[in-house]
Amino acid sequence: MVKINKVVKELDPYIPGRSIKEIADEYGLNPDKIIKMGSNENPLGTSPRAVDAINEESKSMYRYPEVGLKELTSAVASYSGVSSSQVILGGDGADEILDDLGKTLIEPGDEFIVPIPSYMYYEFTLKIHGGIPVYARWDLPENILNVKSVLDAITPRTRIIFLCTPNNPTGAIINKEDIETILKSTDALVVVDEAYFEFSKVNNVDLLSQYDNLFILRTFSKILGLAGMRIGYGLGNPEFIEYMKRVKPVFSLTRLSQVASIASINDVEYIEKSTTLSIESREYLYKELSSIPQIDVFESKANYLLVDIRKTGMKSRTLSEELLKNGVIVRDCRSFRGLDDYWIRVSVGTLEEDKRFINILKEIIG
Repeated sequence: MVKINKVVKELDPYIPGRSIKEIADEYGLNPDKIIKMGSNENPLGTSPRAVDAINEESKSMYRYPEVGLKELTSAVASYSGVSSSQVILGGDGADEILDDLGKTLIEPGDEFIVPIPSYMYYEFTLKIHGGIPVYARWDLPENILNVKSVLDAITPRTRIIFLCTPNNPTGAIINKEDIETILKSTDALVVVDEAYFEFSKVNNVDLLSQYDNLFILRTFSKILGLAGMRIGYGLGNPEFIEYMKRVKPVFSLTRLSQVASIASINDVEYIEKSTTLSIESREYLYKELSSIPQIDVFESKANYLLVDIRKTGMKSRTLSEELLKNGVIVRDCRSFRGLDDYWIRVSVGTLEEDKRFINILKEIIG
């Protein structure tokens, strides 16, 4: 057999949420009856404008995509309140942007800091580039970033610090003052992941003009309803953005993803409706879950809730399996570094889906 990169051989595979088709096939269920509350998607679906744009653009699929992406870049800049020179786009969601960050900044032996529990794809991606993860922490059950643990983890080898706000999977936001404290303490790049910022109505774009070492990571997969199209973007210092573009794949955004993105981000009514529905669903789920004695649930500013189930007497694998048998997909959080075997993450659904989930959950735990 050919010689495999040592890092790849030792790399733990990233475990994504499970799909409706996968569960339907495994349990013999009607896919139309399955509730998917495991991947933080938009329960409203895709913007009708995006669907129309895709249908029209499908006539041109035989042609290569646009390279300059001026229209989409301008739309993202307007939506974000920055200049076009501060925007970089990625065609595999925010994950491609993470890979571009690794190519731009990480050399073998360099370090990056991840407060845990948090989004594990940071670690998965940068390890491939030879980066070494250093773990800071979120304090649970307080559900706040331990800023001191981040500052203590910084060394001369630190190249990137990841701060997810709202944090995935805990749902908490990081205070702007804490982000500034970290920015001031290092010349490493501080990546503030705002994949879920629309649900919290809090962002940190105003800090871009003050700190050259700030980079904001975002996605079209959540409020903008395009998880299946895989589009992400980053906001940062124009000079740094230009370096990232040197390593970015040339045709990473398809023709269809480009037009869908433009249509979605300009559909103000859809965005407002999606935000309202998601927040109503989140608050309903929080209220209902909080009323179950065997459940401890964290308040959230995202479109999901982290749930401690240890008082049910079941581990996350067992409870998730029972829910799957009843056609409900949630996220078993065993794969999140920093969490044990007693956590699940529940994404928002429609209110009808929420009620069905709560009823099924109560039946399972008794």
